[in-house]
Order: sequence, then structure tokens, then C-alpha cells
Amino acid sequence: MTGSDYYVPAVLAAIALAVKSPSFWRTWHSPMSKSIFVILASSTAVFLFSAPPTVERVNRVTGVPNISAPLVYCILTCLSCASLVLVIHWRGGPEETLRRHTRMWIAATAAVVATLCLLFALSDVPVEQQRSFDTFYANTPYVREMIVLYLGAHTATSLVVAAKCWRWARELRALQAAWTHWGLLILVSAFVITVAFALLKLLAVGARWAGTSAWDPLSTEVAPSLAGLGVGVTTVGFLLPVVGPRLESMWVSWRAYRAMEPLWRALEPFAGRGKRMPIHPTSSLEFRAMARSTEIADRLLNLAPHLDGRQRELAERYACAHGCTPDAAVVFAEAATIRAALLAAQGVGPAACGPGSSGVDRSAPLRTQVSGTQGLARLSIQYSEICRSEFLVGGTRPEGD
Repeated sequence: MTGSDYYVPAVLAAIALAVKSPSFWRTWHSPMSKSIFVILASSTAVFLFSAPPTVERVNRVTGVPNISAPLVYCILTCLSCASLVLVIHWRGGPEETLRRHTRMWIAATAAVVATLCLLFALSDVPVEQQRSFDTFYANTPYVREMIVLYLGAHTATSLVVAAKCWRWARELRALQAAWTHWGLLILVSAFVITVAFALLKLLAVGARWAGTSAWDPLSTEVAPSLAGLGVGVTTVGFLLPVVGPRLESMWVSWRAYRAMEPLWRALEPFAGRGKRMPIHPTSSLEFRAMARSTEIADRLLNLAPHLDGRQRELAERYACAHGCTPDAAVVFAEAATIRAALLAAQGVGPAACGPGSSGVDRSAPLRTQVSGTQGLARLSIQYSEICRSEFLVGGTRPEGD
């Protein structure tokens, strides 16, 4: 692997860290925010300091051959601890229990980091190894123990996090918490990848213990690739439960915004003289959908003198007679009444029920089934269907369920 193979994921993690930085400052008191910060910062640092060009530079600047090795090991250990602490707080529970578990894992991590530094200080590693430190010094006193310690700690932490995520995902499946459920499953696969990374390293080191270097590529070529993949999948797993609902909300709002367009345009003559809600290029999709639904509601109020409640009742009975559910029948009846009112206002179709008409059964406000953004979206879709079929009360079959 070349330097770019390390720097590309480092840059991606750094971008994610920069994007999330404002929210970190706002919620720094939260243990979850601190954990995510450490995860992103550690991911950036692991790849940055693992890159051969950086290894050479750090060794030269410090004057200590192979000092990058324990540095990377310590950062990787901190990354594992932060992942576990994040999952613990993400899962929730009694505050005292969360604090106790967090302190326990942080203390264990500090002990591992201190031991790694001590073992490296006791070792003798004069020959610089930019890519194959683990295998080259696999049989060196103290380095051997250091390698086993960091890989063992990394494997144990990854297995614990994977097990916790798996159990929680099974619980959430019954609760239908889709985004968190899938995020946890992705995290399970991510930490399985990190376990595979550690096992490949151990296999290569074990082969050196057995007296052969034939398995060195597992440590120098395959394992780093798995590490990059693991960090990427881990990032997706942690972000999906946060980003997923937001994307879903945007998609639902966009669909509702587009679905309301036919009814919104049809009611344009009844827009009135009121000032429209300002829509800016940066306005969110949720705001756009809400503004359009508000304008439709205002225009329906202006259309109210032309609405005939008797037509609505007849259309609702017609829809129920043709197999519609009660909710669908209400939507159909409202849409059919609006269609008839617009034609009547234009002097087309049945006689208009204008202001002052004797015996007019003024229409009540829209039912709850067709109020709100999603209700108006359904109403607009049904209105389009009625327009295409040229339905008038007593005419063709309405849209089904």
C-alpha cells in the first residue's frame, strides 16, 4: 500500500470531523458527542500516522526509530474505547451505571496505553520499519508482548461492541426502529471487519514465531485494507441512525410537495391577495411542503362559497358503494367536491352553489383525513385522478384503496 492508500481515508475522516465540529462545540457536555469526536479524530490519526511517509517523518523528527508504532497502537486503542463508550451511552440506562462502565473502560484503556509505552521503552528496535514493524520485530523481546497486547485489546473491544450492537439490534427489530436497527447491523459488520484485521495481523506474527515470513503480506497488505474498510463502515453505522431519519423526512416532504402541485395550481384563481410565504433557495423541503399546504388551505377557504356539502355526501356514498375504505371515501369525496366547485365557479358542469343560493348546504371544513401536508398530498393525487377520469358525482368509478 502506498501513502495515498492511508491519506485518502484520513482525509475523509477529517472532513467528517470538520463537518461535525460545530455540533461538538454545542453539545460538548454530552458523552456521546465526546465519543464521536474521539472516534473521528482517532480514525484520522490512525491512518495519518500509519502512512509510510508519515512514519518516516515522525521517526526522523523525534529521533526515535519506529516511535510511530506505539503511537499508532495507542491511538487504535483509544478508538476502540471510544466506540465502546459511545455504544454504552447510545444504548442508555441508569446514569450511575453508564458513568461506572465508562470510567471502567477508560481506566482499562489508560492501563493498556501505559503498558504499550512501557514495553516499547524497554525494547530495542534500531532498524526503521515503515510498513512491516509487526512482523519484522515479532520475535523481539517486549515488542512481542506489545504487539500481542494491542491486538488482543483491539480484538476484545471489537467483539464486545459487536455483541452489544447485535443484542440491541435484535431488541429494536421488534420495536420497528428501522434506522437504528440497520445502523447497529452495519456496526456489527464493521467490528467483525476490525476483528478480521487483528486476526490477520496475529496470523502473520504467529507465522514469524513459527519461523516463516511467507505470511507477512497478511499484515502488510491485506490487514491495512481491512482497517480502511472497517473505519468507513463504522462511520456509516454511527451516522445512519442520525442522518437516515433526516433523509427520510426530506424525501417524504419532497414527495408531498410534488404531489400537492396539481391541486395547488388548480386553486390558483382563488389565491386571493394575501402575501405568499417567502421561499428562499436555502429553504428546507419541509418548509416548502408546509408553505404549499398552507397556501392550498387558504385557497380552499376562498373556494368555500362554491362547495356543496350535498355533493360531498353523495360522492362519499358512491365511493363506499364501490369498495373504498372509509378514509379513502372521504378523500375521494373531498376531491370530487373541489373538482365540482371549480367547474361551477367557471360556469361549467352542474349549477354553481354560489353565495346567496337558496337551500345550499355549505361544506364543513376539511376532514382530518385530508388536513395537514400528507392529507393534502393524498387529496391532490385523488383530485388528479378525478380530473383524468372526468368524474362528476354519479359518474365513473373512483380510485380504490
